[in-house]
Amino acid sequence: MEIPTMKRFLCLLLFLSCLPMAAQQREYIWPEGRMPDAQPQQIAAMTDEAGAQGFNPDAHRIPYLEWYDAPAPEIRTDACMILISGGSYECCCDVNLIGYWKEELSRRGIQCVNFVYRTPRPEGLPIYQTAWEDGQRAVRLVRSEAAARGFNPEKIGVISMSAGSHLALLLATGSLTETYTPVDERDSLPCHINWAIVNAPAYVTTDGEDGTPATRDGYGPDVALSSVFPFDEKTCPMSLHHGGLDPYSPNGSTLVYRQLRRMGIPAELHLYPGKGHGAFGFERGVEFMTQMGFLGPVEPEVALMDRFPDDLVPTQYRKEELWPEGMMPDVRENQCTPYLEWYIPEHRTTDAIQIIYSGGAYVGNGPDGFEVAPARRYLNARGITVVTMKYRSPRPEGLAKHTTAWQDLQRAIRIVRSEAASRGLDPDRIGIMGSSAGGHLTLMGVTSSRHSAYLPIDDIDKLPCNVQWGIGIYPAYALTDGLDVYNTTGGNDDSAVLAPEFSFDPDTAPMLLIHGDADVWAAMNSVKVWEKLRTMGVQSELHTLATRNHCFQQYASPGTGSYTWLDRIAEYLQPFLYRE
Repeated sequence: MEIPTMKRFLCLLLFLSCLPMAAQQREYIWPEGRMPDAQPQQIAAMTDEAGAQGFNPDAHRIPYLEWYDAPAPEIRTDACMILISGGSYECCCDVNLIGYWKEELSRRGIQCVNFVYRTPRPEGLPIYQTAWEDGQRAVRLVRSEAAARGFNPEKIGVISMSAGSHLALLLATGSLTETYTPVDERDSLPCHINWAIVNAPAYVTTDGEDGTPATRDGYGPDVALSSVFPFDEKTCPMSLHHGGLDPYSPNGSTLVYRQLRRMGIPAELHLYPGKGHGAFGFERGVEFMTQMGFLGPVEPEVALMDRFPDDLVPTQYRKEELWPEGMMPDVRENQCTPYLEWYIPEHRTTDAIQIIYSGGAYVGNGPDGFEVAPARRYLNARGITVVTMKYRSPRPEGLAKHTTAWQDLQRAIRIVRSEAASRGLDPDRIGIMGSSAGGHLTLMGVTSSRHSAYLPIDDIDKLPCNVQWGIGIYPAYALTDGLDVYNTTGGNDDSAVLAPEFSFDPDTAPMLLIHGDADVWAAMNSVKVWEKLRTMGVQSELHTLATRNHCFQQYASPGTGSYTWLDRIAEYLQPFLYRE
């Protein structure tokens, strides 16, 4: 029997009422007539909507939240992320980026909400003022929805881009600054956020804080971190992401990171060589949230040596001493005999060579521990030749701590270069990698190859000892507040400058630097090296890891940057492995 039309309609209504919430719900931020600093030229709309035929500006004056579907119950976390577009405070233009973030975060169980603030820039006010007002109100409304939407009101994060990242920094550092007079009871709620993933923040240095690219590229004695960011006591942990060629200077991100370190706030800094203005390293942001416990309990740590216990690919092996008998410079009776070992995969994918050695405070070192063997096995499995080195230790009496190790490194590079062609390898595609004191040694090799560590002893020493890249893993002793011990000021003070032994000569190579944010041999060792390399036009990569100390990789939790650190090395090496 046919169902009558009205009954069919009622059944349809009942069916629709049982469906999940619509893909997005718009919630206006301000009550009618209560929006502060309203200006007639401002609208609140993403550019796809504002550019559509028939767009009516008068119908889009009030900023809003756009709530997306809650994740499926089986994957849902108790976290919520506010998505903030950039657009120079002239528009909200990152339509595709917002869509990408929504998809990626939602499938990880995170409730997402898009925040659309007023643009273009207000007249007669700071360029960010109305957006900051909208942002503080938006956070309060998001917090007010926590119980109803099933997330923790103290697990609210933001992810942002460009001018949106400038706004995110205001929200992250300035929640105790009242930007508007309360309009209703929801303004009694706090407007702090709990973390921020900040991509390519614009207008952060004083040479661009008026709303332009950094006019002096973020450099100079008269250039500093903009004072608009309060950095109050509710300032939250952050993950900062920036391209090395961004005209909205990446020095803005290094300065923000330094201030967070001064305040003892966990943070990450991810800097990408050769990249301009854009959002990079989304997965690093997810790892940051995982490490901080924002997505749930952190998994138990796993020993790195347990993950890489054996050599999985056949290699050609050779061991050789570095110095001819009786020709080793600055011999000290208490030091070990240095040597190098070749591991050439039978199935090579490149003719490049990676030299690796360990740390050990220049007191001891060896190629078989967690700082060397796993990386060797990981790279060998990818068809990359690895040479490991044992340098002289402990520290030589009567000489600087690194002197004999530096001599050994220069000799090792020359030997590798001299033998490369006969082994089917490229003598001009050699990189070096070391951890801790070995990281300091890597900095010596990268920055000071024109400075002879010893007098020539044979024809091998006629070869250059420069390298094409360096990888520094938590380098120690790189700043003047920690020349022989850990960094006494955390490297955060301007008085802590790069160690005098680094020449930064014309053969200085690009670097990848990875460092624990909580390392007592401070992450600022790596950050200030990165800053120096950038001043020279040497594009380098840097990753710091929140809450992680020295030897961050020895034991690490799955899903964190300390667990995936070897993948950063593989990604970084790609441009160096093959000739065009």
